[in-house]
Amino acid sequence: MLGNEVAVIEVDRARLEALRAGSVPFHEPDLEPLIGSGLAAGTLSFTDDYSRAIPSAEIVFMCVGTPSGAHGRPDLGFVRAAVREIARQVDGNETIVTKSTVPIGTRDWLADLLESELATPADRPAVVSNPEFLREGRAVADFLHPHRVILGSNDEMALDLVEQLYRPILEQSFPGGDGRRPALVRTDNPTAETIKYAANAFLATKISFINEISTICEAVGADVEAVALAIGMDPRIGPEFLAAGPGWGGSCFGKDIDALVSTATEHGVEAQLLQATRDVNLRQRERVVDRVRRELHGLLGRRIAVLGVAFKPGTDDVRDSPAVHVAERLREGGATVVAHDPIVRRVPELGDVEITDTVTAAVDRADAVVIMTDWPDYAGLDLAQVASVMRGDLIVDTRNQLDAEAVEAAGLRYAGTGRPAPTPRRALEL
Repeated sequence: MLGNEVAVIEVDRARLEALRAGSVPFHEPDLEPLIGSGLAAGTLSFTDDYSRAIPSAEIVFMCVGTPSGAHGRPDLGFVRAAVREIARQVDGNETIVTKSTVPIGTRDWLADLLESELATPADRPAVVSNPEFLREGRAVADFLHPHRVILGSNDEMALDLVEQLYRPILEQSFPGGDGRRPALVRTDNPTAETIKYAANAFLATKISFINEISTICEAVGADVEAVALAIGMDPRIGPEFLAAGPGWGGSCFGKDIDALVSTATEHGVEAQLLQATRDVNLRQRERVVDRVRRELHGLLGRRIAVLGVAFKPGTDDVRDSPAVHVAERLREGGATVVAHDPIVRRVPELGDVEITDTVTAAVDRADAVVIMTDWPDYAGLDLAQVASVMRGDLIVDTRNQLDAEAVEAAGLRYAGTGRPAPTPRRALEL
């Protein structure tokens, strides 16, 4: 699409075969057509052979996973394995770009590892840090239309090379460019690495903040929706990430906060705010479980429908999903949990929890319905139908998607997040 030839290395055989066939082995809108067009044009190829991809490359993007390891530090096992394979193929003319979220200071470790693995030390390639800020479910759009591009290195020639690669995106000169030019930030490696962690930590903190405010709102009878709307009008705050709910999840926020706290601890810094952000998030999930338990006067023998399993809409990712956490805790309390999700069909962590094909099947004979993921499907629930098949009457709307009065009008009890109960209608005076 941007005029480059790209060879992708994938060592998982099943995924490799799927990609070669033009199929994406995970849910990401708009990605499959791009892969199909690249394969058809012959500008995109997939291989598991480093020797076929590296020697002809000018730039090598390292995009391997860095899951959480001991004490919150990212596990660099996949990075280490990839670097060793890369080192066997480079001749010093390549530039390695780290897209993986790596600990601050990884560039020096990476350079030392490369040098130890190279046949000739003079062949050591330059290393540029280029953190990604792609949202699952919007990754293609975020890549093509970013707010900013971060490049970190002390090698100016390497920075120039990678900047040139990004030129069509920076200028929005490709077909479909929207004219809104993203900012370019050129800095050193540790600063670029810190920017990634700081950005995710700030967003997670903003969510935990509004969730703590939602708890106060419930206590004093205020409406967190109105509070969030009003404070978001302040340009210093902004409206994004101020939706109260069951807390954040996914593969990034928790892992990145743990890594940043771990790095701070190693350098003698106590990251109290970041630790509180994590604690508030976990407590928010437990508040959902406690509310269901309180409203039902216990969980033992109850049947509960959980709507939404993915950690957010637009993806099939269930890693650190609040819905999975809540479903597990409800089961531990003795409830039978039945779930529904528009995309997710299986969650190994939930074992025997049935994931139904329809919402109606999930809520059938339920004592309570808990909306955990803000899929658009759930905002338009047929509340009369839900009420007709439920055994109980409790709707716990952790995402504040439903109209509280409409829920009550259907004969159901409404429990939102940080929202007061509907005001009882006055009887008509004759």
